[in-house]
Amino acid sequence: MSQPFSNKTIHLLKKYTLIAILLFTATYLEMYWAMRSFSEKISSGCLDCSFSSDVNFISIFTTVFLIIVLLILSLIKNVYWKNSLQLLFLIAVWFFWNYVIFVDRESSWSTYTFSEEIQHTISYSILPILVLSAVTEFSLHTIHKNISKPL
Repeated sequence: MSQPFSNKTIHLLKKYTLIAILLFTATYLEMYWAMRSFSEKISSGCLDCSFSSDVNFISIFTTVFLIIVLLILSLIKNVYWKNSLQLLFLIAVWFFWNYVIFVDRESSWSTYTFSEEIQHTISYSILPILVLSAVTEFSLHTIHKNISKPL
């Protein structure tokens, strides 16, 4: 009885480890691609923090958060709804973090209005978010499809 349980446990660990690596890598790439123009600017929240340490922290935090969201969304049986919600959460989280970086490294040192902050964040983020979210969602779907049942 313990043998099937351990196979299922190993299978789930393998699946969610792959998903965690995918989410971490995609988030890291998205942050650097979208916000690299602010990498040399000083953070208003932490004068000693580097851009890379911020991106590392954001990537780890986002990976943990999105794994929890994906576990909750796995309860949805309709694949189209599940994939749409995954994509929506991914885009929203990445846009939020891009906004935080923009505010922290650019607009807090200047006089941007809220709408200008949103407009600038969208202009910096639109291409990286669209490209990487599509690739990430396709990869998530492939992982769920190909590693859906234990061996």
